[in-house]
Amino acid sequence: MEPYRAINQSGKGGVRPIVDIISLRPTALLATAMTETMDPDRELVERFRAGDRSAFDVLVRSHQKGVWRMVRRYIKSDADAADVTQQVFVRAFKGLVTFRGASSVKSWLFRIAINCSLSWIRDHRREQPGELAVDDNALTEEPRGIANISGDQEGDRLRAAIAQLPPQQKLVLELRVFDDLAFKDVAELAECSENTAKVNFHYAVKRLRVILGSTRE
Repeated sequence: MEPYRAINQSGKGGVRPIVDIISLRPTALLATAMTETMDPDRELVERFRAGDRSAFDVLVRSHQKGVWRMVRRYIKSDADAADVTQQVFVRAFKGLVTFRGASSVKSWLFRIAINCSLSWIRDHRREQPGELAVDDNALTEEPRGIANISGDQEGDRLRAAIAQLPPQQKLVLELRVFDDLAFKDVAELAECSENTAKVNFHYAVKRLRVILGSTRE
């Protein structure tokens, strides 16, 4: 299995640049080009269940960066995050046969990543200064929205603005924009209703617009 380090490559397909989202009118926010299509990984799951082990390798290559990034939000050390990411895919390998398909494969993997991260934190509580301490660079390392902003100063300003969002709004925005999840999956991971996820996303974008507008003055 490949290392989980190369996560700062731009050009992730299907992710709407956040600067474009911020510029939308409020009535258009929930109808952005981030479409909620049929889960593209479902065929790979069926192939794996039919005995094609190579299908799981494809799933790992497709999601290892996103899973690493999710784990890294909880765990400060790159090396420890890589170890936990390995655990996530080991658990996924064992559990994919019984995967019910109630959510997308991506959302299911993210839920495993969160659970493995929290378990690691509980087991290493004394070694991890500041439980659930979040690294802003890990939150916004890969997305095209950051890469498309010219200059480090603009990127820093956007990261600082996102950090000012209330926790639930911040989580929903990151899952929707940076992880390109459908609102149904965002709601599952944020442990709220789909409508609540949409409302949080709406207000997160509005708040970002205000914050970024004030910093330009």
